[in-house]
Amino acid sequence: MTHNPLMTLNDSAKIPQIGLGVWQTPNDGAADAVRTAIEAGYRHVDTAAIYENEQGVGDGIRQSGLPRSELFLTTKLWNDRQGYDSALAAFDESLKRLKTDYVDLYLIHWPSPHRGQYVEAWKALARLKEEGRARSIGVSNFAAEHLDRVIAETGVTPALNQIELHPDFQQKALREKHASLGVATESWSPLGQGALLDHPVIAAIAEKHGRSAAQVIIRWHIQSGLIVIPKSVTPSRIAENIQVFDFVLDDSDVAKLADLDSPAARIGPDPITATF
Repeated sequence: MTHNPLMTLNDSAKIPQIGLGVWQTPNDGAADAVRTAIEAGYRHVDTAAIYENEQGVGDGIRQSGLPRSELFLTTKLWNDRQGYDSALAAFDESLKRLKTDYVDLYLIHWPSPHRGQYVEAWKALARLKEEGRARSIGVSNFAAEHLDRVIAETGVTPALNQIELHPDFQQKALREKHASLGVATESWSPLGQGALLDHPVIAAIAEKHGRSAAQVIIRWHIQSGLIVIPKSVTPSRIAENIQVFDFVLDDSDVAKLADLDSPAARIGPDPITATF
């Protein structure tokens, strides 16, 4: 099996550093993608209620024959279910679709601050962790101010914050905040939704190492100490994306990639101002 390092979260749980992301994967294609990824050595799958593919993800896990205990499974609470009771009910609905009795990580998908309910949602997640049905709990797309508030009001620190992060949007300040709190950083859209695959700097580094542009970018995430969840439904690319542990980016490569960072390169919504 392909080597995939485990990172230790602040609650002592261990998460594989590379996972399969299934955003925009149709429910009827999710099982094949998950099964293919497991065969390629993945032991970490990241889905969400809003992706509408939890059923397919669960089917793929069962079809693979892999014991549930050997897979790290993440799903997420959508914004319109952030009340305390509604968050608990939404979690039960996710488990039912996934056909599992626990998840390894449950995240609040967005802070959705205009709703004023993410603290109540976090209290619900804390209860799920106490019950053992969510082995770890965390957040996604939280800015520093959102992290500070949930910690201050509940005393419970998220294990992880999943944020938009790629070589041209590196979120250095937020990553430093995470480090100060002991919160792991996980990258969504790690390839910049494909926009970086033709970047000349990345292409040159890829040619130098005899690798694909995607492998160079994923390797950058790995060497940066990030958890990364590239998405693909193409079997060859699913396999390629995890074959990044037999080469190393050197200091000059890392320096060139550092220079790509731009605060204007955000692809998704700004969590502070988003109103969905």
